[in-house]
Amino acid sequence: MSNVATEERPVADSAPLPPVTLKQARLPRWSPPVFALGALAAGAGIGLAAGLDSKIQWGLIAALLFVIGTFAIAVKVEGARQAKDRLATSLVWIAFLLAVLPLASLIWETVDRGKKVLDGYFLTHSMGTLPDAMVGGGINHAITGTLQQVGLATLIAAPIGLLTAIYLVEYGRGKLAKAVTFFVDVMTGIPSIVAGLFVLSVWILILGFGPSGFAGAMALAILMMPVVVRSTEEMLKLVPNELREASLALGVPKWRTILKVVLPTSIGGITTGVMLAIARITGETAPVLLLVWGAKTINNNPFEGAQQSLPLYVFQQWQQGSEASYDRAWAAALVLIAFVMILNLVARGIARWKAPKTGR
Repeated sequence: MSNVATEERPVADSAPLPPVTLKQARLPRWSPPVFALGALAAGAGIGLAAGLDSKIQWGLIAALLFVIGTFAIAVKVEGARQAKDRLATSLVWIAFLLAVLPLASLIWETVDRGKKVLDGYFLTHSMGTLPDAMVGGGINHAITGTLQQVGLATLIAAPIGLLTAIYLVEYGRGKLAKAVTFFVDVMTGIPSIVAGLFVLSVWILILGFGPSGFAGAMALAILMMPVVVRSTEEMLKLVPNELREASLALGVPKWRTILKVVLPTSIGGITTGVMLAIARITGETAPVLLLVWGAKTINNNPFEGAQQSLPLYVFQQWQQGSEASYDRAWAAALVLIAFVMILNLVARGIARWKAPKTGR
């Protein structure tokens, strides 16, 4: 056997490969606020240089620069895919600001003008025999009327809406349920003036009753009812069917299952829906103008005689056109906004209080 000699060949030196990493270059977290400040400064500079007086135009220019600048820098640093995500995020933030700024401006203007006459005297006195052009007067009669009318509307609409939603979810089958659903959908979209005209034609013109807070409450109940039905219906659908089946398997009747299992489980959402429906009807003016007419003195009887309400008071005071009436209108509008905000906060508090507990 012959030994086979092998030659060792030198291995050519090769350049080291770059380290493989899954991390991608990212912009720091503070970059969006810095880009926004830079865009605001650039927008203000361009607006001044172009002679634009409107701050809104400056803001639109700044928003455009922010979107373009953020997208361009993100493409350079993070790549096209992450840049598209940055673009979508920027557009969402701009849309949010466009929606919030008018609301914030409205609240600021209402607070600034309404605080001139808003005090204890304004809240505890009515207009009485005071002429609308003179300084003084208050909104006690409007607050009383609003609370009574909204309270009566809630007493009418909440039980009917709750029972209708229970029927649609728990019992509704066939043509009757479809017809009820159809009419609820139709009622959701009717204008408030139509509800006022309906009550006016039936209650006042046909039956012969006069204007009163109760007539306005019936129109407000018509507007409130479909909101209660829809919100309650959605809350009842969220209750797991396993809870119903477990109760029925123990021999509990269906009506008792609904009363003791389904409703307590969804009571937080139902209450929130009712509170939001109350907030929705509190600012209605058209049906109140047709059916309640408005009064300058306090009327504690909602079933007889004209009454006042906060939205109607704002409309009538603004209609007078004097400086004193303008101040009273702004102050009443501030009270109305505060009332609606309190209702929304109460609704959120009840929803959080009654929310299902998580964890052990």
